[in-house]
Amino acid sequence: MLEGGALFEKAGVNWSSVDGELPSALADEMPGEGRTFRASGVWLVLHPRSPMVPVVHANFRCFARGDALWFGGGADLTPYYLFADDAVHFHATLAAACDRHSPVADYGRFKAWCDEYFFLPHRGETRGVGGIFFDRVGAEREHPAEQVFDFVRDLGKAFVEAYIPIAQRRQTLPYGELERAWQLRRRGRYVEFNLIHDRGTLFDLKTNGRTESILMSLPPLVRWDYDVMATAGSPEAELLAHLRPIDWLKRTT
Repeated sequence: MLEGGALFEKAGVNWSSVDGELPSALADEMPGEGRTFRASGVWLVLHPRSPMVPVVHANFRCFARGDALWFGGGADLTPYYLFADDAVHFHATLAAACDRHSPVADYGRFKAWCDEYFFLPHRGETRGVGGIFFDRVGAEREHPAEQVFDFVRDLGKAFVEAYIPIAQRRQTLPYGELERAWQLRRRGRYVEFNLIHDRGTLFDLKTNGRTESILMSLPPLVRWDYDVMATAGSPEAELLAHLRPIDWLKRTT
């Protein structure tokens, strides 16, 4: 954990290895047999101090139950001020990693999965500009486990290339109280998703994970102001206009 840094106001990088007995409700939803499971993974959430630097999340995990073994994970970018070239760079880097491991990885499918997963139905908007998301790859033995692992490992390395250049070129941009207030309001959306919709958070809480580690993804400061509207034509309004599935790489047009 890092708190109070010059670049990151709060940043967490977790490694976990858990095993035990699945609650019956969870066991009914998962591949494999029996109640015994083991899960291991790496996940991180970085909350920059500057509103101009986007929040980023990534996780890479392996789950085993009975004779079933599968991988899941992904990465997504949540800006509070939109820079289209950042979104393009992030998606292009992740897409290149997927392309290197086709047919195990399918960027188009994983990108659509991310857009669907990181969506706040009660707000009618995506959490950010997306990325990729996948789950249970290998559970049906459609690909050898070694090939899936090679992809996940490569994707973890690609994540660094996807995010660091963005943080470096945005961290010195000026901002004031207006931008800071907007950042704190938008962080509220991040909290809402993680506590209401995120399956990983809910799974960890239901399986008696370490609460401090599970909730490390929440930002250190946040605010909910009543019914605040973005001014038409403003940078804040531009962000809101892009909180929907967008073909950033123009692969389907």
